[in-house]
Amino acid sequence: MRTTALFATAIAVTPIAPQATAQPTTYPTKPIRMTVSSGAGGGLDFVSRLAATAMTESLGQGVVVDNRAGASGSIAAEITALAQADGYTVMMLSASLVVYGVVNKTRYDLYRDFDAISQLAQSPYILTVHPLLPVKSMKELIAHAKANPTKLSYASTGNASLGHLATALLGSLTGMPLTHVPYKGVGAAMTDLLSGQVQISFLSGGSLFSQIRAQKLRPLAVASPARMKAAPDLPTMNEAGVANFTVTQWHGLLAPRGVPKPIIERLHREVVKAIQRPDVSSRLALDSTDGVASSPEQFAVFLRNERDQWAKAAKVANIRNE
Repeated sequence: MRTTALFATAIAVTPIAPQATAQPTTYPTKPIRMTVSSGAGGGLDFVSRLAATAMTESLGQGVVVDNRAGASGSIAAEITALAQADGYTVMMLSASLVVYGVVNKTRYDLYRDFDAISQLAQSPYILTVHPLLPVKSMKELIAHAKANPTKLSYASTGNASLGHLATALLGSLTGMPLTHVPYKGVGAAMTDLLSGQVQISFLSGGSLFSQIRAQKLRPLAVASPARMKAAPDLPTMNEAGVANFTVTQWHGLLAPRGVPKPIIERLHREVVKAIQRPDVSSRLALDSTDGVASSPEQFAVFLRNERDQWAKAAKVANIRNE
């Protein structure tokens, strides 16, 4: 089953209507707040700060990162949905926010209450284990998990996050009995992963690759169609025995619904310019992350397709609405 990131559903939501404001003659004339739907230290925070720094230089106004972790990004989404639609509040989100909306009711609707600006980056998920776990392949992990049905746990960045759903789906497809341990962001999860308190992680390369390079985590497989250039010896999930299993973390930029189109277009131009800078693209590549520069229209279509695909995955993994 193919799984990629997708976007939030519109089930039983309470409308949130931001206040539209008239387009200023000059934009921007003050700093822009970029809410980030994760804590500091993870792949989304990393991409957000790279983009914010580049945009600050280009716009001549500060783009201030405002981390709002919790509920897989839902807290940041609610804050942003309520902000004035004047272009001075935008939100960087990851695929985890999409999954959260698929399996939970929310007070906002990511289609009705937001305007798409652009997808910025994407990174495949990598399955890793703590080096003390006596497994060196996907096949060995499956056998070890089945032989020790109550002993293996995996970390995610929260209930109904992409890591939660993706690993639960992997467990259901392979028959591995795994215990879910949710954390409030990548930083907290990484602390226990590196100490061995939890043994397994299935997170984006952007979050894990530095630890893999330092040999603090052992990679078993990458959930991409082809092998990674940064790790050519690492097999794909398909090569490791899990057919057609693709999971990609992505990062994108949204604005509250109703921001004037010229401002959306300006923000799109600036974020594309930022992500295509050689220094930014080369830094992303170090963490196995690729830059993406989609149009607002392309990003909106992408989000709807992703939502539909993850809704199907949630059924297979038996993760239900809460």
